Amino acid sequence: MLASVRKAGYLARNASQRRFLSIHEYQSVNLLNAYGIPTPKSIGAKSPDEAFKVAENFGADKLVIKAQVLAGGRGKGTFDNGFKGGVHTVDTPEQAREIAREMIGAKLITKQTGSAGRICNAVMLAERRDPAHEYYVAILNDRVTQGPVLVASSQGGMNIEEVAAKDPHAIITIPIDAEKGVDPAAALELAQTLGFKDATTQKEAADIFVTLYKLFKDKDATQIEINPMAETTDGRVLCMDAKLGFDDNAEFRQKDIFDLRDLSQEEPSEVEAQKANLNFIKLDGSVGCLVNGAGLAMATMDVLSLHGGNPANFLDVGGGATPETVKKAFEILLTDPKVKSIFINIFGGIMRCDYIAEGVIRATKELGLKIPLVVRLKGTKEVEAKQMIKDSGLKIIPFDDLDMAAEKAVELTHA
Repeated sequence: MLASVRKAGYLARNASQRRFLSIHEYQSVNLLNAYGIPTPKSIGAKSPDEAFKVAENFGADKLVIKAQVLAGGRGKGTFDNGFKGGVHTVDTPEQAREIAREMIGAKLITKQTGSAGRICNAVMLAERRDPAHEYYVAILNDRVTQGPVLVASSQGGMNIEEVAAKDPHAIITIPIDAEKGVDPAAALELAQTLGFKDATTQKEAADIFVTLYKLFKDKDATQIEINPMAETTDGRVLCMDAKLGFDDNAEFRQKDIFDLRDLSQEEPSEVEAQKANLNFIKLDGSVGCLVNGAGLAMATMDVLSLHGGNPANFLDVGGGATPETVKKAFEILLTDPKVKSIFINIFGGIMRCDYIAEGVIRATKELGLKIPLVVRLKGTKEVEAKQMIKDSGLKIIPFDDLDMAAEKAVELTHA
């Protein structure tokens, strides 16, 4: 039965600073179609000439061309070459080629990409289908119910967070039994509640709800977001747009999915960090952070903020870091021109402080480090580590007190 309606601010697009795999829309459409989920016919193209050929052989006169960039708000975005809009209608193959020429190889800047934008390496051509009504549907993992949920709204085709904020009763959330999947009777009731107009479209929508969860489970997805799902003027129910994300931990059994990964859409420093098994997320501040343990890393960032500083990154080297790993972490930090000081905060439990000290000393010497470096080491092999730093003769500023160390690291960004 339908669960009680509640606010859904946790919805798919709110999950910022995550490292789950996302794939392009044309790849998502292919995956939906493999499960028998109906969509407008859609084909990807990676060059202007390929876009021309796709349009020429499409079998439909009216098409839509969409820039394939992993960001929302593409339609209202602007390319760095001045071309406006990542979504356009096309009526001829020649027009498809001209628009693809403007898009492919340029960076699309949207409200989600920031000013740097993201490179467009492909476009998708899709048949134009006229929606009579648009809906929102998603399968997500929910912390409240501690399991998967089906989230839906009759107000699709728009920013779902805005819908949730303005009219929370417009969001319907149904918990899903992880093993049994979406109950067909509950799926049909949901379709009726959303307002699909007749028994045929209600059944089509319900079948899509059921199958979306099967895909979600089979492929270790973290989210499946369909916005919009449309009831078309010719009486069909189609998934018009799709955003799919997948659990990084499942890469070993989802090789076909992870082969779709587009590294050009990701922050280069984060990609490099992943290769070294470092937990790294780039931020916008000026204090580079190197910490062991996610909890300590977050606390360190908070302390920096309390002293008026802004962390340039989240970087957890983990408990198994080696001097080589620490040196690699330094290399990644130094690729960011915004970094004006570096703060190392290590609690040696599993991690040995002397390993950190060795890596710090090696990195400082080999990389010719000129940025001020503040180090706080506590725990296993702490005494030895501090002596190593002292004997190195390098300009490394040691602290025992976290608060004082953070304050100094912030101060040095203005030096």
